[in-house]
Amino acid sequence: MKITGVRPWLVKTAASYWGEFLFVEVTTDAGISGWGEITSTTRLANRALCSMLRQVGNALVGEDPAHIERLWHKTFRSFTYMGSRGAACECVSAIDIALWDIRGKALGQPIYELLGGPVREDIALYTHPDQANFTSDAGVVAEIRAIVDSGHTALKFDPFPYQGSREQRDGYLDGKMSRPDERKAAELTALIRETAGPDVEILIDAHGRFDVPTAIRLCRSLEEAGNIDWFEEPCPPESVNALRQVREKVSAAISVGERGHTRWDFVPILEQGLADYIMPDVTWTGGISELKKISTLCEAYYIPVSPHDAGGPINVVAGAQVMMTVPNFYKLETSRWNLGIYDAFIDTPLDNSNGTLKLNKKPGLGIEMNRAYLEANEIEVA
Repeated sequence: MKITGVRPWLVKTAASYWGEFLFVEVTTDAGISGWGEITSTTRLANRALCSMLRQVGNALVGEDPAHIERLWHKTFRSFTYMGSRGAACECVSAIDIALWDIRGKALGQPIYELLGGPVREDIALYTHPDQANFTSDAGVVAEIRAIVDSGHTALKFDPFPYQGSREQRDGYLDGKMSRPDERKAAELTALIRETAGPDVEILIDAHGRFDVPTAIRLCRSLEEAGNIDWFEEPCPPESVNALRQVREKVSAAISVGERGHTRWDFVPILEQGLADYIMPDVTWTGGISELKKISTLCEAYYIPVSPHDAGGPINVVAGAQVMMTVPNFYKLETSRWNLGIYDAFIDTPLDNSNGTLKLNKKPGLGIEMNRAYLEANEIEVA
């Protein structure tokens, strides 16, 4: 079997926070296609990735798709001198996921069987409320009750208001939060804790937005207000020293890793004991191959793994395929408690009843993409 092409599919959708998903199809001369995903957080990034994937795909035509490890390194090392993290690593991720999908289909096995077999029957989830409905206390209560009633035992949200001209829409600027907005965040967190009850885990996402003193102050405020179960990405990822300073001054568990690319990025975090949870994204960190390796690395430190997911259905199932085989697994993220938002994209709806994902025994990823829907909603990229 030989690879015949690599095609990015940029597709518009209301199911994404950013209005689009970026899927990748790897085709073969045996008629088997594999699918990956690398939806990024900005439209600019998605379009840049489409261009890169076309060039990477040209370099892989004629290769044996069963040589997953070799092709991972061939692609990854091609970017060594320009930097093999970020966009380069995301291209690797998409292709790696697709190659595992092809391998599973060729052998008639789910990917988790090829990774050593399952250590659990299903995948525990945490999920998000739709914060667009947080326009009143009643709206907050309705969102949280829907999650609890669905059987989920953990939820995550970002309680911190956007700081207008003092904060860039797509990331960190000065790292500050006003005192009035700090109080709003604490009040929201307290309401969600009261509504969810004492047995539901409350996870806070700071999105890497704050400087050290602000992160410490905000985390302490939410610890008091809502007995939170983790504080995620308190400061930008570039400085492990900043992370260390926050960790030393707060009581809440720290979770980081969605912006970590490959196992090498996680070594200092683990060696220096800077996080209680590690949360790589299978579509960004290096694919299925790399998520498995990172998970094994974390296992040596007795740190639980909780894959990040802010994308589409392939993001969910690719992470779940790996976590079926990982002893030190915590929970898998989903962007909504109702995964019906993905139904138009795939042949079989995802089953997350009672707050757990049940993977089927179909080969590869276990899902097939709805090509007609993709074609009808594809965004043309020059």
